[in-house]
This record gives sequence, structure tokens and C-alpha cells, in this order.
Amino acid sequence: MTSICWYDNAFLPEEEVRISPYDRGYNFGDGIYEVFRVYGGRLFEAEAHFERLRLSAEGLKLALPWGIEGLRAAMSELVERNALSEGTVYLQITRGVAPRNHLFPAGAAPVALAYTREVARPVQAMDQGISAITLEDIRWLHCNYKTLNLLANVLAKQEAAERGAADAVLHRNSTVTESSASNVMIVKDGVLVTHPANNLILHGVTRAVTLRLARAAEIPAEERPFSLDELYGADEAFVTGTTVEITPIVSVDGRKIGDGRPGPLTRRLQREFSAAIGLEQ
Repeated sequence: MTSICWYDNAFLPEEEVRISPYDRGYNFGDGIYEVFRVYGGRLFEAEAHFERLRLSAEGLKLALPWGIEGLRAAMSELVERNALSEGTVYLQITRGVAPRNHLFPAGAAPVALAYTREVARPVQAMDQGISAITLEDIRWLHCNYKTLNLLANVLAKQEAAERGAADAVLHRNSTVTESSASNVMIVKDGVLVTHPANNLILHGVTRAVTLRLARAAEIPAEERPFSLDELYGADEAFVTGTTVEITPIVSVDGRKIGDGRPGPLTRRLQREFSAAIGLEQ
């Protein structure tokens, strides 16, 4: 079945979408994006995603075509048109089409594209946990903007796969930031710890939900830098993200985290998250 895309405020079969070779997203990575999770046919935490999209656009001095309300309506209709019950919506906005030049083009109109994808919950990974490696974080210093410039993330994820791991935990001079595509949290002596939401990490929507759930459950939580040694010595560790939800990390660089199994606090947060999305785990 052909899926329907949303392209420049029109709903089109995917084979009819045409991207210009002069699109600045293609030439420069000059654009932003969001990935929304869909549960039960509804966008999850839509407000938080659209607010992050707005902040990313503001950071890149990029106009948002059709405004947040117009984008929200279009994404909801896209989910309906594709009869998507469980999956993701990918929304991308570039600065537009113009002759290749580093300067912002005068008069260029932003180009928006969105599509849906069926994505099941990562039940096996959430149940058994994943292994990870550590790599130096070589990205730029505005990781809080969700831009199209993901080559460093791609290289990290690929190296992890080539070394038999599911993900790469990134660090700057031994201070853990996040993973290749998710935020990282550790647990030590019953306290949840994660890197503060500054310019060195993406301000994950699932990260924020997890912290909210932890505080509601009276689980102590600290947003502070932590080291690789703290990661290695943690009682528990996990990643949070739109598609990974709350997935335990059971080993890093071949070293067991805790006893090498998903820990009790991680399990509790998984249950709380399942309840938050209207499901039972």
C-alpha cells in the first residue's frame, strides 16, 4: 500500500514527492526535524515535540511555515490518512530551494516534508537490555538543536554495530553526554542521574517524561554531568528516546553494568512509562 506524505502543505502519494537538487537541506543539512511517536493513532507528547521544533527553528533563524497550529493539524491528518496506529511521524523543514551559496538566500521559502512509518515497541530490547560502547563526542556545540546534521551520530552508530554493540555512549573528555540517538541515564544507590539539558545534548522528550515519572514516583533524580567511571560503576543504566522508550544498558565496553541485567528502578520506570502511554507492560 502506498503511503501518503505531506509535502509543502499538500498530501501526496510518496512516489509523487520530488526534492529539488538545490534544496539547502540536501546541500548543507540546513534544516531541522522532529520524530513524533504515535500510540493508538495519536501523537504522544505532541506539545513538547512542537516546542522543541520551535526552539530549533529559532536557533537556526528558520521560519516555520504554516505555524505550529498548522503543522499540528497537518501531522494529525497525516496519521489519519495513513491509518497509523503505532509508529512514528517524521517531519523535516529546510530553509528552502536556492542556488548553492553559504549565505541565507533572500526570498527562499522553507520546504516541509513529513511521512509516517509503522514502528513496533522495542519489547525484546526493553526486556533483555542492550550492550554499548563508548566513543568521544565529536559533534558540534549546539546539540540542543535537532538539525539534519547527523553524520557524527551515524558514524558512532555504525562503529557500535561493527563492534557488536547496539549503541554508542558519547563523552567529552570522559564526561558522558548522550548516546548516538538517545539520552543516557544511570542509577547509583537509588538516585537517577542524567546530563543536564544544556547545549551538549538534545533535550529529549522521552528524557523529560522519564524525569517527570521519576519525580512523581519520589525517585531522587539529579541533572548533572557524570563521568565514564560513574557509568562503569553504576548499579543500572538505560537510554531514553522516542523509539527506544526506556531501554536498559546491561554492558558498556564489555563491562557489566550492575549484575548485567536490567535493574529494579529501570523496570519500575518502564512500567510507569507503559501506564503513561495507556498500555500495560
